[in-house]
Amino acid sequence: MNQSNLWSLRLGFSGKQSQKINSIGIEKFLKESFHAPFENKMPVCLTEDPKTLSELKDFREKVKNTTSEEGKKALKNQIKNSIELRKWWINEIRKQEFPLREKMVLFWHNHFVATSQKVKVNWWIYQNNYLLRENAFSNFRQLTKIMIQTNAMVRYLDNTDNRKGKINENLSRELLELFTLGIGNYTESDIKNGAKALAGLGLGENEAKYRAIFEDNDTITYLGKTGNFKADDLVDIIFEQPNIPYLITRKILKWFIYDNPKEELVKYYGDYLRTVDFEIEALLLKIFTEEYEKNTAGSKIKNPLEYILQLTEALQIKEMDAAIIVFFLKQQGMDLFNQPNVKGWEGGNNWLTAQLYLQRNNASDLLCNGRNINKKAFNNSTIEGEEPKISLEKIDIKINFNPKASNKQIIKELSDAYVFQVDEISQKDMETILKYDFDAEAENAQQAVIRLFNFITRLPEFQLI
Repeated sequence: MNQSNLWSLRLGFSGKQSQKINSIGIEKFLKESFHAPFENKMPVCLTEDPKTLSELKDFREKVKNTTSEEGKKALKNQIKNSIELRKWWINEIRKQEFPLREKMVLFWHNHFVATSQKVKVNWWIYQNNYLLRENAFSNFRQLTKIMIQTNAMVRYLDNTDNRKGKINENLSRELLELFTLGIGNYTESDIKNGAKALAGLGLGENEAKYRAIFEDNDTITYLGKTGNFKADDLVDIIFEQPNIPYLITRKILKWFIYDNPKEELVKYYGDYLRTVDFEIEALLLKIFTEEYEKNTAGSKIKNPLEYILQLTEALQIKEMDAAIIVFFLKQQGMDLFNQPNVKGWEGGNNWLTAQLYLQRNNASDLLCNGRNINKKAFNNSTIEGEEPKISLEKIDIKINFNPKASNKQIIKELSDAYVFQVDEISQKDMETILKYDFDAEAENAQQAVIRLFNFITRLPEFQLI
């Protein structure tokens, strides 16, 4: 796989940006990615969803009795709009000229987890998604302050139940364990005292807010500092700790480049992150430009979104409904807005179990044979997670290749674009599909090259970037 194709996948979701990377260079491509415009309009699907606390109260009254027609309709619309929100995000990802921001939104979405299934308010889930988009390349310290004080987060991590005399430690624990420092860099006492500082931080109109009646204003000691602290203070103290840069740096390296990054790399880039005062844009620019110069292909398993969007881009499928992609992701264990737990999707080998590999091959076979899952993949069920109705329909597919090239040239062209290495056995198999006397201008040439591409997608090497 050539460098431009490899990094088009790593910085996006397909090979669509490879020519631009090749023509303007990685550093300029990154700078254009950081400053590319992004969508700031509310998705149409949320127009009727409750947004204020009073609207939410009215909604809950409606659905309290789900046997009533009004209650059934309200609940049905909420579930439908939750699915529509997933589709909206997929479409945002697909239309980007510079998709790195959306890939970073997905990273943060899996770092600051707050699931739709538990939060149950589409507007709050969207608010989180927008904040991550707006701050995708900004300051890690500031983003942490923002995210732990959103309605979605205080609901998801039960801080609405955290009050003086009845402390809930969930948000305090995950702030240290999963969002910033990682296990081994704090004590149970820090968690308990952090929870006291967060007591009373509950739901507000646009963001979480403290309610004096529930606050715990005791003096506490937190990571060696003593005082009367609130949420922002906790974050500031955390970011003074010596090990603060390494958890997030390791996760960024795993998300984009290495399933198992070397600790010396984690420390090297983590130390740099501290010197730039936790500015994520500066860190990404350094990581990507320096790692681009290395031979690192094959060091990471594609996540399901990278896999399916690469397939649709390579086959030039334009009419695929986003609902189909949403369904495929759910089948692969990457349900948007619904990670399995607060740790998020683990990635790595978890993306390539025997069952998931078979599902990927089946999806490739289906698409390469010009068959698609019906656009009505989701019925209007009233139960979140109910399986959609599926049927098949014909779609137009096409692979780009040089019509003047020989069989070996086309094999190399596709290999360079889609796999990081080709062994002798695979090469012979590909030459069996595209024989020595292959005529690239023949009427059936397109079908033959698609068969070759289908074979390539089934290789273990295709699963890696």
